[in-house]
Amino acid sequence: MAREIIILECTEAKALGMPTSRYVSTRNKKSPNTPGRLEKVKFNHFLKKRTLHREIR
Repeated sequence: MAREIIILECTEAKALGMPTSRYVSTRNKKSPNTPGRLEKVKFNHFLKKRTLHREIR
């Protein structure tokens, strides 16, 4: 299987010391377009706005 399951965690809430929102997504292991950690803008329910979520390992 060429796809792996990843967890995306909010970076802004973590810096503020608030509860972080987490999302589960998949990514292609063999893709040359995403060699590093994946980043997406997702909605944080605790801050009630869209924030940057970064892949955690």
